[in-house]
Amino acid sequence: MMNILIVGLGALGTVYATFLKKGGHQVWALTKEKYLPFFAEKKVITSGIWGEVSASLNGISSCITPCLDVDFDLIILTVKSYDTYEAICQVRPLVEERTLVLVAQNGYGNYETVSDVVGKSHTLLARIIFGARLRRMGEVEVTVMADKVRIGQPHGAVREEAIVSLAEEMDRCGIPTAYDRDVYLLLWEKIIYNCALNPLGAILACSYGELAENRETRKIMDGIIEEIFLVARTRGISLRFRDAEEYREIFYEKLLPPTAAHFPSMYYDLMAKKPLEIDSLNGAIVKLAKEAHLSVPVNETIYHLIRAKEANYRRKND
Repeated sequence: MMNILIVGLGALGTVYATFLKKGGHQVWALTKEKYLPFFAEKKVITSGIWGEVSASLNGISSCITPCLDVDFDLIILTVKSYDTYEAICQVRPLVEERTLVLVAQNGYGNYETVSDVVGKSHTLLARIIFGARLRRMGEVEVTVMADKVRIGQPHGAVREEAIVSLAEEMDRCGIPTAYDRDVYLLLWEKIIYNCALNPLGAILACSYGELAENRETRKIMDGIIEEIFLVARTRGISLRFRDAEEYREIFYEKLLPPTAAHFPSMYYDLMAKKPLEIDSLNGAIVKLAKEAHLSVPVNETIYHLIRAKEANYRRKND
């Protein structure tokens, strides 16, 4: 039995909290104070393709004070990328010698931020490619899965046996998971996948499948992917694919079909007028490109379109 802390009770965090608690572990969670009234009974529910599961957590709070006496084996970060630094600094006092922190987030830069704060020997990385939709606070539906969750340590700083054991335990609890020593390569493939799909799906209110079926949006996605391969090649970022054309073949034929009915979380965030995770996706590509004096006009246009949508509703709320 492990002591586990989930940081962020959005869609992904609720899935992990539900299944790990139901699997027999002691699970606490941190969420923003404004959401605490939704968790008065400490109950979380997950439904969808993995079945319906409910659980009552050991505790839910907005600060770490109730958790200071708990020796945590595992902390899972599921917050949005723009909250990563604040979140890892908040839980840093809870990271003991044997505590592992699993970075379970979208985009580029989260692993780097967390490992800088707590050290690589405490930091694991997850590539997550299942989709979950928040029906209401504390209640989530798992809608699609393209592959198992893959976890690993990009720099070999954690014993392989420990990561394998953790992956097997998560899998036993009902979240399909496996160890992968090449998890950083897989993360970059997910970054490409999300950059191509998420902002377009949010702006156009389209599912992934609708984007792929439309000739015009497919051209835009092709351009996004081509530019990311240019940036990766120039910046020395390793990818498992020879070129953009080889990736696109896998993207359209294997990765996208299992998630065709899925709408990106960015779409739901946009509808709810929340901050959008664009800086760790296309925004990160634009930044990496500028540092290498490269032009990435398709990614830059997508980035500014999302920023414009966000600015519009922020201005109306002011």
